[in-house]
Amino acid sequence: MQSSYWLAAIGIVILGLAYTHAVELQHQCLHHSAFRASRLHRAVGFPLGLPMLVSYSHYRVRHLQHHRFLGTPEDTEFFGFDTRKPLTLGVLAKGLFDVSRVVAVVRDAATCVTGAWQYDMGQIAPKSRKAIVSEYRWFAIVAAALIAACAFGGGPLVLRLWMLPLLVAMPLHFLVELPEHILCDTSSVDVLRNTRSITGGWLTTWYTNGNNLHIEHHAAMNVPINRLRERHGDTQEFASNVQRTYFEFAKIVAREVWKNRTATSH
Repeated sequence: MQSSYWLAAIGIVILGLAYTHAVELQHQCLHHSAFRASRLHRAVGFPLGLPMLVSYSHYRVRHLQHHRFLGTPEDTEFFGFDTRKPLTLGVLAKGLFDVSRVVAVVRDAATCVTGAWQYDMGQIAPKSRKAIVSEYRWFAIVAAALIAACAFGGGPLVLRLWMLPLLVAMPLHFLVELPEHILCDTSSVDVLRNTRSITGGWLTTWYTNGNNLHIEHHAAMNVPINRLRERHGDTQEFASNVQRTYFEFAKIVAREVWKNRTATSH
């Protein structure tokens, strides 16, 4: 009996890892650099984000604005961690479990079902709005199906295959995204100063789908992920924020958290 619990726990972690990786694959679809046929990007990108409740079209609109406005007050990154706040344990803990994003998804789905949804980060094309509304309505349909499954005795499966893996995926995804701009010069529009790259190895590059080479990505966002490594030498020479490993980055974060804790205590 105890071994079955361990196997279930391992399966939940593996699913959480997979859900996080899927959002990184979705990120490449946002930039239309995954397939030669443009129409495939949404067809593949939407289901990739479904387990973590990430609307492909909503993410795409906000993320492309993030690329355009990085380093300015108009920056609209889809995942709402504010890299300009002092880094503390409390800020990190809130980011690890971003409940507010889940609440926002529920709100967006509800307003899309009623037809009242409006984009609140500027102007978007009617085609983009239609796509976003359609995707959140699909979220509502899936949620209704899961509720029905629970009502007919499928609750344990929903718990093990989605809800618990989602609780694993949320902090994992936060940790993947954290290095991108934190502790960089976010008041600058220079990508060599406001963004971070981590050299990493084949495993971290694969798992993050090249997200570790983030300076290279912001400098040439339409370049396919597998070509970013070719630009890393220039990044290492000219950029302000380049670490060799995620462990090296983690030490920088730990020092900053400790510094802010000490300053607060005095």
